[in-house]
Amino acid sequence: MPAIPEPTRSSIILRLLDHAGKNWPQLAKVRARYHGSFAYVTGVLRNGEQIPLFRLRYGGSAHSFGFAIYSAASNRYEDAVLLTGSPVGTPQEALDTACTVHLAGLGHEPPTNLRGRPLKFPDQGPRGPVHHSPSRHPPA
Repeated sequence: MPAIPEPTRSSIILRLLDHAGKNWPQLAKVRARYHGSFAYVTGVLRNGEQIPLFRLRYGGSAHSFGFAIYSAASNRYEDAVLLTGSPVGTPQEALDTACTVHLAGLGHEPPTNLRGRPLKFPDQGPRGPVHHSPSRHPPA
C-alpha cells in the first residue's frame, strides 16, 4: 500500500479538527500520527486525557479510507464498519463512528425514550416462561 501523501495528511487533520469542533464538544483536540498507509487518530479530552479512537487505511483516495476502531479490550485496532454501514468512508464518518462508541456518556447522554424489560417475568420459572394452558391429553 502507498504511504499517505503529505497533502492528504494535512487534509485529514484539518477535516477532523473542523468536524470535531462542530460535533464533538468533549474533544479539546484531535491528533493523528502516520505510519505508511495508516493514520492513527487520538482524541484529547478537555481534561487532557488521550483516547485512541481509530485508524484510517489509505488506499489511494483522499476521500475514502478503510476504517478500524480502537478496542481497549484487545489493545489493538479492529476492522469495522462505519455508522453508514460501509467499511470505507471519509475521516469525518470515521470520527463520528469512533466517538459514538468511545465517548458515550461524556457529555452526550443516551436517548431517554429507550425502554428496558424486566429481568424476570412474574410467571417465569428457572427454565423460562411457565405456560398455563389446558392439558393436551384427552381425558381417559
